Amino acid sequence: MKYAWIIFSFVIGCCLFFACENGSSGEKLLKEPSTIEELGELLFHDSILSRGEQVSCASCHKPQFAFADNVPFSFGVDSIKGTRNTPSSMNMSARNFYFHDGRSETLEEQAGGPMENPVEMDIPLSVIVRKLNNHQQYRRFFIKIFGTTATKQNLVDALAAFERTLETNQSAFDLYNSGADTSKFSLAAKRGQVIFNEKGKCFDCHFGPDFTNDDFKNIGLFNGKDLNDSGRYLITRNLEEIGAFKVPGLRNIEVTKPYMHNGMFNSLREVIDYYDNPDKFVANSVNRDSLLAKPLGLTEEEKKDLEAFLLSLTDQRFLEKTHP
Repeated sequence: MKYAWIIFSFVIGCCLFFACENGSSGEKLLKEPSTIEELGELLFHDSILSRGEQVSCASCHKPQFAFADNVPFSFGVDSIKGTRNTPSSMNMSARNFYFHDGRSETLEEQAGGPMENPVEMDIPLSVIVRKLNNHQQYRRFFIKIFGTTATKQNLVDALAAFERTLETNQSAFDLYNSGADTSKFSLAAKRGQVIFNEKGKCFDCHFGPDFTNDDFKNIGLFNGKDLNDSGRYLITRNLEEIGAFKVPGLRNIEVTKPYMHNGMFNSLREVIDYYDNPDKFVANSVNRDSLLAKPLGLTEEEKKDLEAFLLSLTDQRFLEKTHP
């Protein structure tokens, strides 16, 4: 009996030792990060960053949808519905502004926003920092990566570092331009590129490596009534920016539907039809940009070609899932 008790005590001691090494009994075992980017990825997918540990960043920025969401409005803590469509977190390294209204000017500032937003994760950064430092594994991870325990700054630094890894450059368009593979860029996409650059006027706002000029435009989705999100104006209080929103990049556009800040369009064809003649959709818009003063007059064939070009901007990693 004495020896049995000794063995039992030894086993219990070993369990407690490994629990202390790998996290308390209430902690799930996490993969130890070796870089700031890996730590950021771990945090991005962990609901510890929200009140009641209900949602994570990845709950709304879903990897399979190019780190966007597939519903018009995402749900935060307590299933509270958001008020704007979740934008993709990919290809953000070169951006000057973040969020639809551009209220943040750095990825670090952007990373902290959703955590303290009462509609999203609803938790003060100070509380998250305390939770991370009370978490045996995270405490060790932060000391390993930063040489210190978690702080508000290194928390957002880690998240931003991970987001900077979410760059894509393997779309059919990219492969064609680099000469790596010219077979995936179809004749329709080539014709669509011409329409994109010229008759469709898309290139006026969507240009550069990520197909955005990083500006703010009112494309006619504000009428002060049923469409009453004032967008950029709420940040600048500049009357000329009422109803203006950040011009989004177009990479991986195939998998980031629904589209627009309010998620009102479910397909790229609807978006093309809208730009072709906005008045058919919103006849009483206020402050719409002069680029959309007149219908584009696109033919059915031109619309199909333009859509083919937009589809060519989707990275191969997503095409393998959507077109097996």
